[in-house]
Amino acid sequence: MADDGERGVPERVAAAERGAARLGFGKSCTREVGRLLAFAAAAKPGGRVAESGTGAGVGTAWLRSGLGPGGRLVTVERDGRLAREAAALFAGDERVRVLHGDWRLLAEHAPFDVFFCDGGGKRDDPDRVVDLLAPGGLLLMDDFTPSPHWPPRYGGEVDRLRLHYLTHPALAASEVLTTPGSSAVLAVRRA
Repeated sequence: MADDGERGVPERVAAAERGAARLGFGKSCTREVGRLLAFAAAAKPGGRVAESGTGAGVGTAWLRSGLGPGGRLVTVERDGRLAREAAALFAGDERVRVLHGDWRLLAEHAPFDVFFCDGGGKRDDPDRVVDLLAPGGLLLMDDFTPSPHWPPRYGGEVDRLRLHYLTHPALAASEVLTTPGSSAVLAVRRA
């Protein structure tokens, strides 16, 4: 394991971070979010895990680090160069499948026990995102700016997207700080 000065970082995560840096891709999930991803995958040891927005595979590597023995992970990336980078990182790992294309490709692998919606779907079809979850399935979304207000605000306006997920009738949801300047929405699909 590589060490980030606080806690160990799985070697495949470190390799994905190096690949992202080499490609100039600066939108990978933070290590704080990565630890949440590993936690979520570990909570569903035999689960179907999905990710939209693979990037160079950093989030994928975190999810894989928590994957239980019976778990499977499918991830999708629109950018072919990034999808190839991530696919190379997981070559030979038959429990991880990297797809190149639109996030809607995930539907043929659903329902999911864990879904890290980091790319497509989060903004353009939030109800479809919820529909991809199995009952009891965990939904994770990052890249929000913390708001001390209710309803949550961003840029002086009500953050309708965040509000949608936090109040969706099919979800039990909460927002958690991941760093002092960023937050994530975590939700469970009601049975």
